[in-house]
Amino acid sequence: MMTKVKDLAQEPARSPRVRIGGYVLLARMADKGRATINGTAGEYHFDCPVDNILFGFKGVKGAEVKPLLASGASDDEIAAWLDTHGTPRTAAEITAWGDSTVATSL
Repeated sequence: MMTKVKDLAQEPARSPRVRIGGYVLLARMADKGRATINGTAGEYHFDCPVDNILFGFKGVKGAEVKPLLASGASDDEIAAWLDTHGTPRTAAEITAWGDSTVATSL
């Protein structure tokens, strides 16, 4: 089943503080990426410096995530993909990184 794509010209992307699979920034990145693919990103930009905070932590690139988004993967499927790609991270590391990111960057 395809994940619903937001029209970001009509409604905002989710907060970067929303956690999915422990990851902050994932929900917002996914909203922006899906909308970019769908042509409904409005003023939002996928693979921006904020998205790259998440990508850098995991050691992946936006270009690697974009096909996953295009496939219709759910938020939980994206989190599971992040768990198995890029730099290995423990649940404790993901939580600590998310807490630090929320406290200092967002």
